[in-house]
Amino acid sequence: GTIAGAALNRIGDFNPQAMANTVWAFATAGVAAETLFEAIARAAVNRIGDFEPQAMANTVWALATAGVAAETLFQAIAGATVNRIGDLNTQSMANTAWAFACIGWKHNDIFTVLSSALLERLGTLSDVDKSQLYLVTVYVQAEWPHLEFPMSAHVQSLRSAFTRQEPTPSHFQRE
Repeated sequence: GTIAGAALNRIGDFNPQAMANTVWAFATAGVAAETLFEAIARAAVNRIGDFEPQAMANTVWALATAGVAAETLFQAIAGATVNRIGDLNTQSMANTAWAFACIGWKHNDIFTVLSSALLERLGTLSDVDKSQLYLVTVYVQAEWPHLEFPMSAHVQSLRSAFTRQEPTPSHFQRE
């Protein structure tokens, strides 16, 4: 069988870090494994409280990159992220915001919470993080034009970072 098939048969044995590492590895390698991703998403929902903040961020990033919009898991991670915002580093926050924008998330609270927390550390962000936040800001402005979004005031500096990058488009961005 395949590596994805073997992993699929062992999901019950995976701890949260193994779940996050598995979806991250497959997404990073560009390997299509939607059945595996969906199975991990289902298994992870009930264990989200056991995920470290970095593992949550890596999981949503991987699912968005692979084009798997696992709504129940994203909902669980949105709630956990809001509740544990102080535990996330800037890269985790930027990756999480980007992932939610990529899947077309329809609830603005996650974006507002993440951008408010990131605003305090904007000067410390990498160009990759700023590039992601530019895409998030464009998405939020298009989706909720009347929302007072904290990053909107910084859209030009975020755009500058974006133009310095050579972003690899996600599945959702290509469609």
